[in-house]
Amino acid sequence: MTTDPFKDPKAVVETRLVHEVHRLATTLLAEAAVRPSVPLSALAQLRDFLVVNLRHHHEAEDQDLWPLIVAAAPATAQALDELSKEHERLDAALDLLAAVALSDGAEDGVRAALREAAVAVRDTEHDHLAHEEPLLFPALRDHVSPAEWADFSQRVIATTPPVAGHLMFGFLDEVGSPAEVELVLAGLPEPVRPLLPATRHQAEDDIRTLRGTES
Repeated sequence: MTTDPFKDPKAVVETRLVHEVHRLATTLLAEAAVRPSVPLSALAQLRDFLVVNLRHHHEAEDQDLWPLIVAAAPATAQALDELSKEHERLDAALDLLAAVALSDGAEDGVRAALREAAVAVRDTEHDHLAHEEPLLFPALRDHVSPAEWADFSQRVIATTPPVAGHLMFGFLDEVGSPAEVELVLAGLPEPVRPLLPATRHQAEDDIRTLRGTES
């Protein structure tokens, strides 16, 4: 059952949806890696999207969000430091995933290597989120003001590398209600909005390909 986005502050809604995107996308890559109908180019696109977005997300937490929370609630410092150590373990798994050479040669071996690395990232990320959310969501509710979150969120949007970024919109539409997604997309630069229909259509097509359900 989808939560009404207005029962929680925007900080919690945005964070929850992004985390659900990470769960969905890491699971999809692990499953699609050994699906013969999925082109290596589609796998490479999703892999690159994940590597870039997971790294950027965790760096933003470590460098910007954790200090903001600790300044308001010093007692959270040790727990947040433990979460940052989990980020380091995830970075190591992402390094192995990024190192898989998705060439057309020895395709079965490539797919098996991608599957192994993708499963490691999926399992590490899912475990990490299970540890992070019980601490982070209350902290966002209690210790981060709407203005502070708006400033942080805008910095994240402005610094996100544009690697297969259209996939984010497709995944958001799958994990959130229309109202929740609109709340998240409210921070997009105005010139981007006319591009959303085509961007979403491309994402839908690419995600169908990854699932092996392309019509």
